[in-house]
Amino acid sequence: MTFTAYRWIMTAVGEPLNKVAFEPLPLQEGEVLVEIAGCGVCHTDLGFYYDGVRTNHDLPLALGHEVSGRVLETSHGSEEWQGCAVIVPAVMPCGECELCKKGRSSICRSQKMPGNDIQGGFASHIVVPANGLCQVDEERLAKAGLALADLSVIADAVTTPYQAAVRAGVGKGDVAIVVGVGGIGGNAAQINAALGATVIAIDVDDDKLAVLRDYGVSLVLNSKEFDHRELKKQVRAFVKEQGLSPLEWFIYECSGTGAGQATAFNLLTHGATLSVLGFTMDKTEMRLSNLMAFDARALGNWGCAPELYGAALDLVLDGKVKLAPFVEQHPLDSINEIFAAGHAHKLSRRAILVPA
Repeated sequence: MTFTAYRWIMTAVGEPLNKVAFEPLPLQEGEVLVEIAGCGVCHTDLGFYYDGVRTNHDLPLALGHEVSGRVLETSHGSEEWQGCAVIVPAVMPCGECELCKKGRSSICRSQKMPGNDIQGGFASHIVVPANGLCQVDEERLAKAGLALADLSVIADAVTTPYQAAVRAGVGKGDVAIVVGVGGIGGNAAQINAALGATVIAIDVDDDKLAVLRDYGVSLVLNSKEFDHRELKKQVRAFVKEQGLSPLEWFIYECSGTGAGQATAFNLLTHGATLSVLGFTMDKTEMRLSNLMAFDARALGNWGCAPELYGAALDLVLDGKVKLAPFVEQHPLDSINEIFAAGHAHKLSRRAILVPA
């Protein structure tokens, strides 16, 4: 098969990304070549590019870890994937080590993350392990009115909050509070609503908050309007009014900011679960003894185990989590402009970059 493969390469922090050709073959055993349909632009990509967050793979490197596409070539041991529409997990564990075997694949020491450990998805093609790929039922995809490129954001912006909700154990009748309702936080709100929780959304952007009222959120609060004490009073008053429990709240920090982390921590109540999904280089001062006093717990969340992807995809294809109102496709060739707009907080939807 003859084709031209290219990547948009990061060579140094903040330097323009450059388009370069590459040779994707030959594949190693167990690998596949995916023709990329779309790759989502994540806050983490901007951290690598603008803030100097270190990548595991040396530069030059193509960023991008939210990838969907079609398997174009296979190798020995991966033949069954030929021609399949797939989502590439943002974190791909080896599946063989002791950590993977005991259910801790998120900390597999041999994991591969596109745009961090290996060349990423801001490209026309990507070579990845076949192990862990999530197959897409294209008939269901068409019925849902979505394009394969739209599903790229499932690889992080949907599956990461889905795993967090599963780990936390949220369910019907619970109170879920999402701090920061950008790409990951907006989906966290929808996922928790789909799982039966009453959802409260907190952000500093009134426009983002207003949109979520139509997608399962029962109360929106702008944290700029309250100090921490008053914000918690607002939440308590709403919970009491709705006849919900003042205890065991599920709190998700999705803003990836120091201010958001402080807000989330100060919402702790007895038996609460704090799940941290956002990443920031900011340092935040907090009193860890609150975890002890409230008998609460704090959980980190790195990516999502591949075995959970199918259930997260079902939420989207069944219409319980809406993607279309929150994503927007752009040509991959506009990557430098899109990165600049994302860094300046000028994107109202999660950008998906689509190769020509």
